[in-house]
Amino acid sequence: MKKNVTPLDESVRLNLALYLEDLGQIEPTNMWDMVMRCVEKPLLETAMDHAGGNQSKAADMLGITRNTLRKKLQLHQLI
Repeated sequence: MKKNVTPLDESVRLNLALYLEDLGQIEPTNMWDMVMRCVEKPLLETAMDHAGGNQSKAADMLGITRNTLRKKLQLHQLI
């Protein structure tokens, strides 16, 4: 494994490569939004589970404010 490359990094690279391969000759668009939508919800779910549902603790873990967390939880219909 390359230096400073985590299993998560490798997983993202592998899955993006598979996504691009599946597209074939079609040019991808809005990859940033697609990846953020795919990653953000499970990240929020995992943080909330780990924090036992405590939004303040989850927000601290994520490095965001509680208000930002709350908005994101609402956006993803997690509350």
